Amino acid sequence: MLTQEQNQRLTQVGPGTPMGELLRRYWHPFAAVGELDERPTKTITLLGEELVAFKDASGAYGLIDRYCPHRRVDLSYGIPERSGLRCVYHGWLFDASGACTEQPFEEMVRPGGSFKEKTGVRAYPVQALGGLLFTYMGPEPAPLLPRYDMLAQTERVWRELFITQLPCSWLQCQENSVDPVHLEWLHGVFGAHEARLRGHRDPLAEALTEYGRHKEIGFDRFKRGIIKRRVYGSSTRQDPKWSIGHPLLFPNVLQGGGGGRYFMQFRVPVDDERTWHVELTSYWFPDDVDVPAQTSVPHHHVTLAHPDGRLRGDDTMAQDSTAWVLQGPIVDRSREMLGESDRGLILFRQMLEEQMRVVAEGGEPMNLVRDQAENVLIHNDQEGWGRLGHDSDIEEIARYGSVLRDGIAAILQGTANQGAHTA
Repeated sequence: MLTQEQNQRLTQVGPGTPMGELLRRYWHPFAAVGELDERPTKTITLLGEELVAFKDASGAYGLIDRYCPHRRVDLSYGIPERSGLRCVYHGWLFDASGACTEQPFEEMVRPGGSFKEKTGVRAYPVQALGGLLFTYMGPEPAPLLPRYDMLAQTERVWRELFITQLPCSWLQCQENSVDPVHLEWLHGVFGAHEARLRGHRDPLAEALTEYGRHKEIGFDRFKRGIIKRRVYGSSTRQDPKWSIGHPLLFPNVLQGGGGGRYFMQFRVPVDDERTWHVELTSYWFPDDVDVPAQTSVPHHHVTLAHPDGRLRGDDTMAQDSTAWVLQGPIVDRSREMLGESDRGLILFRQMLEEQMRVVAEGGEPMNLVRDQAENVLIHNDQEGWGRLGHDSDIEEIARYGSVLRDGIAAILQGTANQGAHTA
């Protein structure tokens, strides 16, 4: 149980708040590359700040203050030009650094004036990786954008993105990553129940209900966050073994998947009560498959509810989202009653408090990357990585229906979709 003050410290993400200052030390995705290919400007709210993303006529990306400093017109209606974004109202031009480079009328009446040098806007750097656009909003020098293999591997990998807007705090999403016991209940029992309500069966959910039961859980800190350990299996299994679960990458990323289909989930705070959630799914092809070149990463906007208004429970990502939303915009952690299944949750909250103190004292928090050699390609081990046939019951369940081969077939046909994965 936390106090209301502690809960506020963990969930307020705006400038100057302890959590906001911690989160600003990391790179965050804010849009799919494909979104700006479709339309070259996009309104972005990130960590409580109102911004506009744009792709100029030269193909460069920018992320600047949403409102023109002249007469406060929304720059999401701006016109992308070769060297920046031009305001539609009076033609002021801003480049990706936030500098005002043209003020047509002001320059005509005062050719040698310096007014434009005083009228720049806030701007943040942008980098593209893995089909996503990332930004860094903290103090300089900026760390390197981590080149995790799921983002940066170029050979024999295909990717797609699944984007959801969630009406709840990012922390509810990320706490789920250190709550292994929800697997058999939310993804098993609830998943099977939801399927029955809609008149069909969910074999994956039924299998998780029977074989995904946790017998023990454990958590270990490592340099990038938290590794889950667990013993699970059916009630008849005689030789349960510890297995390594999906790592939580500090502060707001989950890595997961198995059997050749892996994902990263980024829980990006829009503000205190909203989250931009994106899952990057990567298909790692076996050597015996002829892999076509991927020229762009498709993105899909995922709905939270069925047409009848009921929150979805028809796949594991939807089940997770439903649970987070059902906790409300910000869960009241002062009224929780935590038990044995919440050891990872407690560890993660302690880690957040610890790293907020590090930042407040002028230090550098964990999991920043500054070594170029280390950042060529970062790999984090996890359950089932690179193995297509080992003896873990749960890995067989995660590959139910030949997920890898189905994913390959879907990609080759151009019809890849989200499918099933475990948490």
